[in-house]
Amino acid sequence: MSVRAPIPPAAFAAATLAPLALLAVGAAAGGLWLWLALAYLWLLSLTLDQILPLVESDAPEDAEFPAADALLVALGLATLALPPLAIAAATGSGLSLPEKAALLFSTGLWLGQITHPAAHELIHRGDRHLVRLGIACYAWLLIGHHASSHRLVHHPHVATSRDPASAPRGRGFWRYLPRASLGGFIEGLRAENALRQRSARGLHPYARYALISAAALATAALIGGLPGLGLWLLLAAHAQIQIHLSDYVQHYGLTRATGPDGKPEPVSGRHSWNTAHWFTSALLLNAPRHSDHHSHPSRPYPALRLPDGAPLLPWPLPLAATIALVPPLWRRLMKPHLARLSATDTQG
Repeated sequence: MSVRAPIPPAAFAAATLAPLALLAVGAAAGGLWLWLALAYLWLLSLTLDQILPLVESDAPEDAEFPAADALLVALGLATLALPPLAIAAATGSGLSLPEKAALLFSTGLWLGQITHPAAHELIHRGDRHLVRLGIACYAWLLIGHHASSHRLVHHPHVATSRDPASAPRGRGFWRYLPRASLGGFIEGLRAENALRQRSARGLHPYARYALISAAALATAALIGGLPGLGLWLLLAAHAQIQIHLSDYVQHYGLTRATGPDGKPEPVSGRHSWNTAHWFTSALLLNAPRHSDHHSHPSRPYPALRLPDGAPLLPWPLPLAATIALVPPLWRRLMKPHLARLSATDTQG
C-alpha cells in the first residue's frame, strides 16, 4: 500500500520541530518531556515507518515551495541555540542524572538527524546568506569542512575511489569512518586551496570554520567549564558519526563504471540508495531521496523525486544506519540487495 500524494510542507515542519519543542521544555522542566523527546527521535520514527504507507508519488515538476527555506532558517537557528541550552541544563542542578543523559542523547540525535539534512540543504541554496547559515551549523558541530568536502569532493567524485564518503562493498562502517572523517577534511582543504589558486578572495573557508568552532567551544566552556566543554565534544562526536553514517548507508557498495578514457561514467540515479518511508522522509527533509539530490543538487527538498530504477533500501534510513553499526550484520543483509542490483545492471 502506498500514498499517492507527496509529503505536504506542513509535515516537514511538524516532524522536525516537534522534538525540538520537547527538548526545550524538557531542558527547563525535566521529567516526562525528555523521555518523550527520546522516544520521538529513537522509537517513534521506527514504529511509524512500519505503519504508515510509503511515499511513491512526487511533487509536480513546476511546484514552488516558498516556505521551504523559512523552515531551514528556523532549524539552522535552532541548531545554534540547542547545544548551549542542553549543556546549561546538563551542567546545572535542576535535572537528575538519567534526565541529563536523556537530554544529551536526544539532543545528539536531533543534531545528527535533523540539523544535518537542514544544513545540507542550506549549503546547496543559491542565497549566500543561507549558505553561510548552513556552514555555521556544521562548524558549530566542529565539522565545518563538510561544507567544502561535500560540495567540492563528494558530489563530483561520488561512487569512485576519489570520494572518501563513498564506501566500497565489504568495508564496514568502523573501517570506513577514519578515511571518511580525515579524508573529507584533507580533500576538502585541497579542493578549497585549488579554488583559491584561481581566485583567492577573503578569509580562507577553513579559517572561517575554525573560528566558528572555536566560538562554539568557548561558549561551552563559559556555560559549563571543563564539563561543558567535554559535553560539547560528545554532542559533536555523536552528530558527526550520524553524518558519516548517512553518507555510508546512502552510497555503500555503489560504483561508477570507468570508461575507455579512464573517466567515470556520469552520476545517475543508480549511484545512491534511497528510501520511501513517509515519516523519516518528513523528519529528514526528504534526504532519503538521495539519487535525485545528486542529479539536481539545487532542487529544494520538498520537490525531490524518486527516479525510476533508483536503488531502494528495505529499511528507513535511521534503521539502516543502526544496522550499519554492526558491520557483519550489515554486510550480510546488504549482500542480496547488491547482488540483485548487479543482476539488473547486467541484464540492462
